[in-house]
This record gives sequence, C-alpha cells and structure tokens, in this order.
Amino acid sequence: MSATLLAPPVVEPITLAEAKNFLRVEHDDDDDLITALVSGARSHVENATRAALITQRWRLSLDGWPEEGRIEIRPAPLQALAAARVYDENGAARDLDTQAFVVDNAASVLAFAPSALPRPGRIAAGIALDVVCGYGETGAAIPEPLRQAVRLLVAHWYENRGLVAIGHETALLPQTVAALLAPFRLVSL
Repeated sequence: MSATLLAPPVVEPITLAEAKNFLRVEHDDDDDLITALVSGARSHVENATRAALITQRWRLSLDGWPEEGRIEIRPAPLQALAAARVYDENGAARDLDTQAFVVDNAASVLAFAPSALPRPGRIAAGIALDVVCGYGETGAAIPEPLRQAVRLLVAHWYENRGLVAIGHETALLPQTVAALLAPFRLVSL
C-alpha cells in the first residue's frame, strides 16, 4: 500500500510564539528559521511514529482488497474515510459508497465485507482510499509527549546547527526525544 499526501496540515503542533517561548528567543531575526524547524520537527515526529499530528488528508493505493476485510491505516489516527474508488481495466474510476466501510477510529482500521466490494480491474493501484488522519485541527488535540518531542527537537536543532558528537558516536536524535516517541511508535512485523 502506498500513501500520498493530498492536503497537508494547515497549522503546526506548536505555534511560532510557543517555540520562541520554549527557546527563550525574544527577537524576530530567527522567525523563519524557527518556523522551518517546527515544520521539520513535526515531520520527523510523524515519520518516527507513523502518525499524523495535525489533521491531514491522504490517498492510499492498494492493488486488491485484503481477504480479512481490514486495512490498517497509516498514518494514524484515522478520523474518517472521505472517498473510495475502484479502477477498472481501462483505468476508469468507480466511486464506492463509503457506508460500506466501518471506520474504527480507536484502532485506525477500515473494516469491510470483501465480498460486497467490486474487485479492481487494474493489476496495480486498482483501489484508492482517501482518508482523513490526525489527532485534530489544533496542537491542543495532540498528546503532550508528542508536542514535547517537537519542542525538544526544535531546541536541539536551533542550538546545534549540524551533527552533534557524543563520544565517538554522532547523535542524530536526543535521547529524551526518543524516549518520548517510544510509546507512540508503530512497529511493522
């Protein structure tokens, strides 16, 4: 399954003012840099946890329907199924009724009866699911450990504008950030 971002978040998990307050920066000279660091930190946390922090819209492409009738949606958490399409052998899309799917928000899973859905005619990417994912529209909806990880990454990157060596090893991620992200990581088996 491949995922394509259709609509990125419209806000970041922390505001510029919150980031500057955390960094104890009182001037405006570094606003562009800090804004970019916040965006980068959000992206890093999202990639590490396979989660969407702020509401986003994604298109998931599948070759066929899973026999078990369940699709784990990543990035999590799943908010809603916005659209579902199946493509025929000529590449023509057929819209499906989203009511044929059960959205399990807690597990970030779409459930369905595979026999009730038409099979795709294309060999590859015959199914397109548009999903809305994320904790919410504002940073306040995000679990605090993930917001703190963003703050700490911003601070680390602001203070260390390059690689940081600890002993003989290069530290790419502060230990505190890794510890904050650990409970939210989704492991693929």
